[in-house]
Amino acid sequence: MGLLDELEQEAQRRKATLEVAAREKGEGETVYRTRLDPAMQTLYDFIARLVENLKFLKPKRAQRYAVPGYGEVVGYIDHDYELKLDAQQLSKQITLNFQCVIATDECPSLDVQGAAKVKALAATFQKFRIAGLGASRKDDSGEMVQAAFRPRGKIPLSAVISADAESGVARMAFTNFDGFGTVTKLVPADQFNDELFENLGRHLAREPSALLREEIPDELRKQLQQKIQQEQIRRKWEDKMAEQQHAELDSLKRDQSVRGRVERAVQDVRERAPSLLDKVKGIFRK
Repeated sequence: MGLLDELEQEAQRRKATLEVAAREKGEGETVYRTRLDPAMQTLYDFIARLVENLKFLKPKRAQRYAVPGYGEVVGYIDHDYELKLDAQQLSKQITLNFQCVIATDECPSLDVQGAAKVKALAATFQKFRIAGLGASRKDDSGEMVQAAFRPRGKIPLSAVISADAESGVARMAFTNFDGFGTVTKLVPADQFNDELFENLGRHLAREPSALLREEIPDELRKQLQQKIQQEQIRRKWEDKMAEQQHAELDSLKRDQSVRGRVERAVQDVRERAPSLLDKVKGIFRK
């Protein structure tokens, strides 16, 4: 194949690639303009009505967060919402911010001993932006070796829903909703509908929702069931072995207790034996 033929083939491949990209871009823009763009506006109006009702009713919604090294932090939603819509020509983004106020009275005070443990828990609190370091004690070198921890302050929550013509899908990101961290979900345009909005509204209102519930394939479900069964069998054997070891330990303790009583009795006889012998000798002297 000559140089000219090679160049022509490469040019054809690039043209084909550009045509595919242009077609996909056009399809993405069509999907965005006809489905995602109007749906995002509908969703914004829906969330605006939702937060207005939540602000007025102020339902008491408890949040629970697991903190490694401490335990469970309890808080309640503060119904002071900040909602905004950022609209561009081929993209929209909805952002909802609010907070969870930590219920310090419902969180236990944890006394931590040891410099390493104090430092580790303080770093964890700082990582999650939680205040709560109380009374502490330092050693001669100035290092903190004992401290009391009791959470206080506020935990920020945010929901960001975005859609654009380039991706052709809606992206939802939830931060600090069901634990610390961010959870994301991608929604195809044909599923970005009223049913999803209902589940999203319940999720934002901290009510039970199927929004982040994913369907598990049958094969994976079967594997999980087998794993659970194996784990249950393992636990049964461990419980049985623990009971057997406990019974053997109790039996050993009883044997040692009986042996100890016998040894003490023998020792008592040995200690009393000289005095008995003296009494017998005294009788014969008489």
